[in-house]
Amino acid sequence: MTIAAVTLLAACGNSQKPAEADPHAGHNHAPGEGHGAPIEKTVSAVVIKDDKLNAVYQHYIHLSNALTNGDMAETKVAANAVQLGAKELGNGAVLAGLAGKIAATADIETQRTLFSDLSNDFISKVKTAGLSSGELYVEYCPMALNDKGASWLSNQKEIRNPYFGESMMTCGEIKETIRM
Repeated sequence: MTIAAVTLLAACGNSQKPAEADPHAGHNHAPGEGHGAPIEKTVSAVVIKDDKLNAVYQHYIHLSNALTNGDMAETKVAANAVQLGAKELGNGAVLAGLAGKIAATADIETQRTLFSDLSNDFISKVKTAGLSSGELYVEYCPMALNDKGASWLSNQKEIRNPYFGESMMTCGEIKETIRM
């Protein structure tokens, strides 16, 4: 099941060749299948210039959404996918290690704390690579991690806080917009 999910998400991450194929083809072929359809729909407009990093980005958004929803099982699936993708990056060892730790822990608060470090590393990589389409938002919650504050990357302006989920869904602000 996990391998199938990773393969499906990796295939969707390689749809950045609109001249050869419709970038939306296959995205809505299985409505109602877990949380996959809404995630794929929202990330299709953003393309990171580095193809391998773009594939990891799809899984990062999945991970962020799983944490926002407080879904530990989906968090583990997404973290495993981030880990596999990060291993393909030339500079992905830190990202892969953090994703592996998120997947290995059974505590959502620990997963959220590790997500902060993972997000900082991922945001840095995305800024370095740049975007070929769309825009991303660096969002920040000053109350996260016992008022230390934490950032995350989002593909939407609406704040959906992965550090607090339902308890403080809209806590945060956009600190930066990453554009082409």
